[in-house]
Amino acid sequence: MAAVSELIRTEDSGAISFGDYTLGHKAKLDNYEHHGDVYKVKTFNEITKLEKNGGFVYESVPGTAVNDFVQTEDGVTFSVEGAEDAQITLGLAEEADYEVEVGGESAGTMRTNLGGKLSISVELAGMNSVQIKVERR
Repeated sequence: MAAVSELIRTEDSGAISFGDYTLGHKAKLDNYEHHGDVYKVKTFNEITKLEKNGGFVYESVPGTAVNDFVQTEDGVTFSVEGAEDAQITLGLAEEADYEVEVGGESAGTMRTNLGGKLSISVELAGMNSVQIKVERR
């Protein structure tokens, strides 16, 4: 797995992949259509951000590459890689409980805030990629 050189793409499975943490300068792509939704991605080595229909979906500090990102009403699954450990924030349902798995290990139950944001710390340094699963309880 590697950085997504086209910034965002649709996979054969119907999932999306996005982000390039190897860039030294900001890059963005607007108006990417996928399954009737419009996405915008901004990415470089310091941050990766994804919006869907103008709303917040994903942000990582520092930047990451995200593969096989699938979001449903009940949560989100994806794999992530980066040059160093990252803080990932996801846009989910407001004030809801989610079971979080990082690398196949339970990180426990977390509750989103009033804005629907949930933050996860992920150890990426020295890893090929880490699988993330966030499922509404």
